Amino acid sequence: MIKPEEVYRIGRLGKPHGVKGEISFMFDDDVFDRVDADYLVVCVEGILIPFFIEEYRFRSSETALMKFDGIDSQEQARELTNCEVFFPYALTDSDDGGMTMAQIVGFSIVDSHQAVGTITSVDDSTENILFEVQTADNRTILIPAVPEFIKDIDEEKRTITMDLPGGLLDL
Repeated sequence: MIKPEEVYRIGRLGKPHGVKGEISFMFDDDVFDRVDADYLVVCVEGILIPFFIEEYRFRSSETALMKFDGIDSQEQARELTNCEVFFPYALTDSDDGGMTMAQIVGFSIVDSHQAVGTITSVDDSTENILFEVQTADNRTILIPAVPEFIKDIDEEKRTITMDLPGGLLDL
């Protein structure tokens, strides 16, 4: 059984493409191509299931057409529409010591030894990258992901320690 802490979200499946089981795949991280992965993990009705990749082809820098083994019709592909897609941490290409933005979703933010919240997404659509953080009291706050604020990243504990300017968390 695949556990949620063993994987990280890399995208979502879209609509079927054609009648032979292909499905559009909108991804935030192309790690599946960089490490030549055999499978992706798809969340179907709350259960993480490995789907072996038969073939895929890129449509853009953020979309691919994916064909999974055993998914051979438009009807079978349609059942996967809107399912989230995950990638196992164990297969990542982290030999370079760096992490992708998709991998840090789910990490906790700590400021001056107090918990701030959990990263729910990373907005890297502009030059100024922002962590979207869900706080314990259910607020959503944006925190600039600038190197000057980041003091430590503990991959094992899944925490990012930051030194945030006074008042930033009150905005």
